[in-house]
Amino acid sequence: MSEIRNFIVAPENVGIRIDKFLSNEMPEFSRSEIQKFKISRIDNKSFKLSDKTKADDEFIVEIADKKTDVARDNISTDFDLDILYEDDDIIVINKPRGVVMYPSAGNKTGTLVQNILAHTNLSTLGGVTRPGVVHRLDKDTSGVMVFAKSDAAYRGLVKIFMAHYLTRKYVAFVWGVPTWGGAEITGNIARSSRNRQKMSMVKTGGKPAHTIVNVMDVWTRQNISMFRCTLMTGRTHQIRVHLSSHGFPVLCDPLYGREKSHIGSVKDPDLLDFLREHNGQMLHAEILEFVHPVTGEKMHFKAGLPDDMMELKDILDAE
Repeated sequence: MSEIRNFIVAPENVGIRIDKFLSNEMPEFSRSEIQKFKISRIDNKSFKLSDKTKADDEFIVEIADKKTDVARDNISTDFDLDILYEDDDIIVINKPRGVVMYPSAGNKTGTLVQNILAHTNLSTLGGVTRPGVVHRLDKDTSGVMVFAKSDAAYRGLVKIFMAHYLTRKYVAFVWGVPTWGGAEITGNIARSSRNRQKMSMVKTGGKPAHTIVNVMDVWTRQNISMFRCTLMTGRTHQIRVHLSSHGFPVLCDPLYGREKSHIGSVKDPDLLDFLREHNGQMLHAEILEFVHPVTGEKMHFKAGLPDDMMELKDILDAE
């Protein structure tokens, strides 16, 4: 089964090449991969991928599933699922750090989706590789996630996430101690022109992003703080990019953390050992709130800090 995606050109994306626009919208694919997809316009007008986008252009992209990347071919039980809630339509999981969301070229087994499929069925509307998936967490980000089991739930959740009719709060340990108790960070985010694995804030182009930050705790001697970040938009690497660009990179973040420039000032041996040995950014999706896409019930889920972040907090508190 092929996956169908629709993309409408927003005002901030007018005037760029169509292939670049689609590449920005689908960062998990390279531009050469996208050129192989079946791409059409909603109005059936002919175009070239080198043409420039116009306001309200709408493109339909058909992504053929790769047989080697089919989630159901490699159902696995590599780890125990931490199920926060489940009914006939949705399942809510506390995702562990270090687990990839769904199969891809470099991760064909052991993904979160494959472990969920060993427990229950998921909606096929997300495609064979990503059944039931309506949002993402990075491999090394832990926390609350919802997946669609029924097709009705999938359609409803997609609308909820696209319209941002939900609440998402994260906890992050960061380098730096602010002089404020709360702040709002805004700034467009686009894929880096130097490193496609990274995102960056840009003055023109990209997608608008908005993060509300509140200080939960500070450890002045260690130059470390704990923030609660509320996502008002949902861009790739949004919290990591926004915090790093404002001088508060997330601890243990290999892409944006600038760890080497900070770790040299650490004096506490326990903290130093933790930072040197730990893999994965200290970022956790703590709270997820939304209206159930089928029943209309208000849903609230909270996942406590994972063991590694609790260990870090204990080390900091001991100072």
